[in-house]
Amino acid sequence: MLSLLAPHFPGCFAGFMKNTEQLSRTYDLPRTAEIASRLNWLRAGVLGANDGIVSVAAVVVGVAGVTTGTGPILTAGLAAVVGGAISMALGEYVSVSSQRDSQHAMISGMRDRLASAGDHVAGLAAAYRQKGLSPQTALLVARELSDHDELQAHLDAQLNLDEDEVASPWHAALASAVSFLLGALLPMLAILLPPAGMRVPVTFVAVLVALAATGAVGAMIGGGSRTRASVRVVLGGALALAATFSIGTMLGAAGVV
Repeated sequence: MLSLLAPHFPGCFAGFMKNTEQLSRTYDLPRTAEIASRLNWLRAGVLGANDGIVSVAAVVVGVAGVTTGTGPILTAGLAAVVGGAISMALGEYVSVSSQRDSQHAMISGMRDRLASAGDHVAGLAAAYRQKGLSPQTALLVARELSDHDELQAHLDAQLNLDEDEVASPWHAALASAVSFLLGALLPMLAILLPPAGMRVPVTFVAVLVALAATGAVGAMIGGGSRTRASVRVVLGGALALAATFSIGTMLGAAGVV
């Protein structure tokens, strides 16, 4: 039907198609925000695993520079794993709690503003015009979304917030601790399973390969260069391992420990 009417009413048809496209982009905004939120969580998980790999590997390699005994290496490694996981979880909990408090304050402020008198539809339509919608389309979207859920419409358009998706500090803390533990598992196995004389070389190789992988994954999520990201994180990890191993070796040679 539209294809039959289009030749007779080209201006109206073009305007209809333009508004339809704008509406489609507008209703896709929550979906885009949801994807971005999930990618942020995934990136945080990769970074947590990377921290677990580097920090625990640095500790066990440093101890291995002093002694090849399984007991001291295992003790130091477990202490690094537990302390690091708790530290990561606590830091994430505090950070996300502050973010949640800020989000709740913005939601409460928006709710109070909407409870006051005034033409709130006009303000919402202005927000959609700033996003690229035509005045007519912006007003139509503002009215229909306000009729459905006025608070959520204003939160989404003006603050890019979803009342039902406020960050959970407990979830963030758990995810951070789990990702750290998963990352820490690699250096622990690499330092404990091989024969005593091969522990440090195997750990170096395993850790650097894992860091290259996490760097590439993090860059892929962020849309950056996987090669540059991998090189940066591998160099940083190699520096940390070399530093702690050298310190352990020097302390052991000096008889300090």
